[in-house]
Amino acid sequence: MNTELLEIYSDYLLSSFGQTTATGLSSLLDGELSHDQVTRFLNREDYDSKHLWHQVKKTVREVEREDGVLIFDDTIQEKPYTDENELVCWHFDHTQGRSVKGINILNCLYHADGVSLPVAFELVRKPYLYSDLATRKVKRKSEETKNDMLRAMLKTCRQNQLKYRYVLADSWFSAQENLAFVRHDLGKHFVVALKSNRTLALTPEDKKEGRFVRIDQLPWQGQEPTKAWLKGLDFPVLLSRQVFTNKDGSTGVLYLACSDLDCDQAAIETIYQKRWKVEVFHKTLKSNAALAKSPTQRVRTQGNHVFLSIYAAFRLECLSIKHKLNHFALRAKLYLKAVRLAFDELQTLKCVR
Repeated sequence: MNTELLEIYSDYLLSSFGQTTATGLSSLLDGELSHDQVTRFLNREDYDSKHLWHQVKKTVREVEREDGVLIFDDTIQEKPYTDENELVCWHFDHTQGRSVKGINILNCLYHADGVSLPVAFELVRKPYLYSDLATRKVKRKSEETKNDMLRAMLKTCRQNQLKYRYVLADSWFSAQENLAFVRHDLGKHFVVALKSNRTLALTPEDKKEGRFVRIDQLPWQGQEPTKAWLKGLDFPVLLSRQVFTNKDGSTGVLYLACSDLDCDQAAIETIYQKRWKVEVFHKTLKSNAALAKSPTQRVRTQGNHVFLSIYAAFRLECLSIKHKLNHFALRAKLYLKAVRLAFDELQTLKCVR
């Protein structure tokens, strides 16, 4: 990989407030970098999770700690006007409760000592076409599920000898295969959200006899977590229940499962709150790293633009640490500087006769 172009292009993504194109970058640099050079950089090879780790490894090693956490979550960048292909296609967005057309990205964020760094990612590709018998519509299918991808990313983190204690994820990634893999294969702990219909046994005897109840039917009393056995798992977990008030005044309930039996309620809540860091990361990708600003049409260049946006978000986090400003404050500073320069140039133009 051309590291010089990598730095230049990621700087371009962070400093741009409009469409990001090869022509735009060439013009910004007054032709010092040609349009063709940028295009070749975006088309040379597929920049994947291995390339990302190579670029972030040094910084991760400086901040990693034994009590670090790995946070998994996916996000969809909508691309409603881009031609459909195996990357830009229809995905179900559980935040909206409907399918949307765009690029689905599964991210793994490492968080330790107040620093959040991307260490792995996967693009959800759907290369297989099939006909839905019910609707008679042609749909797309992926080679593997996002849960398969998550476990593969965890294996990669093990190979990279990344230090961490907990894996955090929402209920969409709390499948029993994932939880068993974290405990048995990796020897790590997890704190994950559970859906209200997840079933469990309250004693080893109930588990042995197959007496399972739904988590939302438990007689919850007090604030302390409950020890239980989730169906399909051969080890106990601590179950936590949080009741919270939404912005609209309605109430919601969050069920959490923690495999670390030494935790209390406060510790479980504190650990899981770190999962919010991945939501901030996704917001930065879309608002500060020009994730949706590339008009590329080819699968390779579209995927590489995602990689470059993730790398740009990583560099923004490094700047945030250095200058002690959050991502949006840094971008606001850049924007104000750009407006001032434009304003001064306009005054100059007005004075020319």
